[in-house]
Amino acid sequence: MLLVRHLRFPAIAIALTLFLIPGVAGAQAFTGVLTYHNDNFRTGQNLAETVLTTANVNPTTFGKLRTWPVDGYVYAQPLYLASVKVKGRRRDVVFIATEHDSVYAFDPALRKDKPLWKTSFLSAKLGITTVPSGLVGSTDIVPEIGITSTPVIDPAAGTLFVVAKTLENGTNFVLRLHALNIHNGKERKGSPVELNASVAGIGDGNNGQGQVPYDAKTTLQRAALALVNGVVYITNAGHNDVRPYHGWILGYDETTLQQVSVFNSTPNGFSGGVWMSGDGPASDATNDLYVSTGNGTFDANQPGGLDYGDSFLKLGDSGGAFGVLDYFTPWDQASFLINDLDLGSGGLLLLPDQPGPVPHLALGGGKNGNIYMVNRDAMGGYNTATNDNSQIVQELDGQIGQVYCTPAYWNQFVYFHGAYDDLIQFQVSGGMLSDTPIFTSSIPFGFPGAVPVVSADGLNNAIVWEIRTQYFADTSGHAVLYAFDANDVATELYDSNQAGDRDLPGPAVQFSVPTVANGSVFVGGQYSVTMFGLLPHAKKRRR
Repeated sequence: MLLVRHLRFPAIAIALTLFLIPGVAGAQAFTGVLTYHNDNFRTGQNLAETVLTTANVNPTTFGKLRTWPVDGYVYAQPLYLASVKVKGRRRDVVFIATEHDSVYAFDPALRKDKPLWKTSFLSAKLGITTVPSGLVGSTDIVPEIGITSTPVIDPAAGTLFVVAKTLENGTNFVLRLHALNIHNGKERKGSPVELNASVAGIGDGNNGQGQVPYDAKTTLQRAALALVNGVVYITNAGHNDVRPYHGWILGYDETTLQQVSVFNSTPNGFSGGVWMSGDGPASDATNDLYVSTGNGTFDANQPGGLDYGDSFLKLGDSGGAFGVLDYFTPWDQASFLINDLDLGSGGLLLLPDQPGPVPHLALGGGKNGNIYMVNRDAMGGYNTATNDNSQIVQELDGQIGQVYCTPAYWNQFVYFHGAYDDLIQFQVSGGMLSDTPIFTSSIPFGFPGAVPVVSADGLNNAIVWEIRTQYFADTSGHAVLYAFDANDVATELYDSNQAGDRDLPGPAVQFSVPTVANGSVFVGGQYSVTMFGLLPHAKKRRR
């Protein structure tokens, strides 16, 4: 399947450049949070937050404002778009997707809990339900599986793209890409389309005729969607490593919803899923994709090898087809597979252009707690000559706990929060990370750590936000929202336990990501989304 390269500039890139150009200083015009971790570099930064400051984010003036009830767990990051016309009126809208296969649109300014619109992909009449977790062997995503990944919004087209998993007539497992009108939640023309594909190969689940088919039952569509150059990219892994599964990447033209690209990370082997704890594929000015893969077969360094388990991949138009342009695989990849060290447990962060001989960098980590920094223009491949990773730009060993997050970036700082570890802050200088963290929070989180994001007014009032979700397995174990000074994360500004029961959000969902927009912070949970912001008396004082 050929990759179609559109000549027009992608609408989502236009929207994001208004306020999320990585590394750009100064206040930016605010449009919204339209994709996972705020931009296609996956920096997690919102540089246009003028309401929340390091002075007013504290338990006296900041706290919980309301909780919206929804019909399922919220694994997807809430998205936010300003000035959406709904029923003839311009509104700022929060979009929420649930595991009960529903998408909601809420107006934070309204006092009532009723959504502006709600769309469900279920039908009792047609026998369409969510997937009970036990049917696919899932113990991580419970009690049902519906919409797990974060959608993506094209504001110029007025479309929200989302993938939903359903069980139909009790036996048929289906994954579909839906294109919803952001103004009313209705399916756009030509929507939905069922995800389907096959590639040549003899790997797990092959049909005995040299083809490996896409299997919607065993496929976990966990990673966020990406909209790059007019193509919606959907990546896949497996439920709790129940085989057969592979690291599929499917691309669909955002206008026609026609499939334009297909990639399988292990066509002659097994696994190699692309899940990244919910992160989506990253992309830069080249419009190529960057992903990390999990445990699986690796033979790409051998003649004719096509399997890329435990690797960083750069993908794009390769010889007229969508495929691997470059890659990095740790020299000890075999031990990753044997010991379940899973490089792909973390997402990739693309740094803004750096001074020096290597301007284009990507970094990430996995369950071994190492950080790998690679040159996006020459990623290094696989080094067996010296049994090390000396071909890449930098490797930091053992500086963080197990990585189940995408690191955040702001103003030449990088923030990680590994499992069973503190939030840690690195300095970026000369295209390299500091050898050790420059600040740590001294507030250790359990499993799975946290996904940090940053709000700032350009270079001012920068705050690192994250959610402690370690009690996600307990239906009464609430999440905790934290805020730290982004210049020194050893300084805690706020957490939602500081005011007794006043600010408690709903029960936690693992890997959840806070969304910061226009003075509000949104936290997804079990059957709810909680909105935080300046308390009423603080708002009056601010006026």
